[in-house]
Amino acid sequence: MTIWILPAAAALVSYGLCRVLAHPRLGLRVLDRPGARSLHDRPTPRTGGIAILAALVATAGTARATPLPIWLDAWVMAGAALLAVVSFVDDVRSLGPALRLPMHVAAVALLLAGGYGLSAVHVPGDGLLSLGPVGQVIALLFGIWMCNLYNFMDGMDGFAGGMGGIGFAALGTLGLQAGRADFALAAFLVAGANLGFLGVNFPPARIFMGDVGSVPMGFLAAAFSLAGVRMGVSALWVPVLVFSPFIVDATVTLIRRLLRGERVWQAHRSHYYQRLVLLGWGHRKTVIAGYAIMLSTAATAIAFGQGASRGWELAAVLGWALAYLVIALLIHHLERRRRVNAS
Repeated sequence: MTIWILPAAAALVSYGLCRVLAHPRLGLRVLDRPGARSLHDRPTPRTGGIAILAALVATAGTARATPLPIWLDAWVMAGAALLAVVSFVDDVRSLGPALRLPMHVAAVALLLAGGYGLSAVHVPGDGLLSLGPVGQVIALLFGIWMCNLYNFMDGMDGFAGGMGGIGFAALGTLGLQAGRADFALAAFLVAGANLGFLGVNFPPARIFMGDVGSVPMGFLAAAFSLAGVRMGVSALWVPVLVFSPFIVDATVTLIRRLLRGERVWQAHRSHYYQRLVLLGWGHRKTVIAGYAIMLSTAATAIAFGQGASRGWELAAVLGWALAYLVIALLIHHLERRRRVNAS
């Protein structure tokens, strides 16, 4: 019962704190004021991440006192805490990338110091690929990118909270299938805290996650992915597929902006989800479409992530690569048709 009660408690704590932090009469608020590149049109508190992290701390502490073990060790907590502090300062004072990035590197380095590196990865269709020392570099870059891409994708009501709820719930399910109740409970706690936040963040949002939430959530997504490999929960490609709605959008958008010579560290509205909103889909329709993709990738990962043949693994990965290509082409088509109609 603990594996369901504690995540429910995390959701309630997160929801309650978000309601308090979103209250218009609360004096200590950090507001996200709309700008030329924003999708929202009124100042909104961006402290929801504080509620998510507080709910995790409270419930993880309770879990440690129960007979059921919990996977949230000191290395992971230290990295997440470092990122939370730096990101909160960034929310308040807007730190530059030259100050933020070294802290992201330090946090992921703590994770690797705790033994969450990669010595080998399972490649769909090819079996096990030994990495050696290169695995540490790959794990470091993966962790840093997850911290940043999750932050990049936190730009629409309900989006990051939905990915957190669905993504970590999928990891928890994989943990149960692998017989790792400790891993599963920890993942469900993160999912519950995100779903509680979502109750106040679903369009129209009354509070945003902010960097204080999105950067640590990206870090935890990387930590759980690497821990799953170490603990035998799944191969690395499985959590990558789970979080691929964020990974693919952020990575493709970054590459496109680099090729155009843009300053990639500046705010913009060229992510695929932002482009759908600007095409007239609106926040709610776009986020529901995003949830459909998140649920589908999660279901695919759960179905083929454990015990499937190499052929089915490869088919799952290639199938989603094709699906993302079709989605991108459809959005390009809608934009082109809109330009033609406007002219």
